[in-house]
Amino acid sequence: MKRYFFLADNLDKLEAVEHDLEANGISTPQIHVLSNDDRGVTIRKLNDVEAVLRKDVVHSMERGALIGAAASAVVLAVGHYSGATETAAGWTPFIFLAIVVLGFFTWEGGLFGIQEPHHEFKRFQQALASGRHLLLIDINEKDHGILNRVTAHYPELEFSGTGNGAPQWFISLQNKWKHFVEVMP
Repeated sequence: MKRYFFLADNLDKLEAVEHDLEANGISTPQIHVLSNDDRGVTIRKLNDVEAVLRKDVVHSMERGALIGAAASAVVLAVGHYSGATETAAGWTPFIFLAIVVLGFFTWEGGLFGIQEPHHEFKRFQQALASGRHLLLIDINEKDHGILNRVTAHYPELEFSGTGNGAPQWFISLQNKWKHFVEVMP
């Protein structure tokens, strides 16, 4: 899926855009609003960006895990090439240390990431700080016509680029969960 970014000055207009997109077949999990006016987003019942996804936690944890995997490989290599694994303790302490090292670097990456805005949202920080709002729409190529048709009715929307959208399986899972919750008594 591909993510489309639009900047707007008015949450009421974004509410209308979201309604029109949903009426034309774009599901709610495909549409998000990022704004510093959390109260305004909540009052209008817009689908906001979850707090954890506003920060770069996931991306930084992935980078930390990669560094941790490399450091763990070094720990295991030192154990092997030093001959320390030939002792009575064997590989056990080195395997445990490698697991701890991997976990530590992953955790540290998350701590760094929680201090930073999401890497895809950094370019919009100035606009958000000035009171503007960001509309994010994840669509397949087949839904591109719907997006063009709906956004054409809102000239005040400022197209602001594209990025990688949420995976299709994740959107599908969210849609199924929403349907499940709606049919529950």
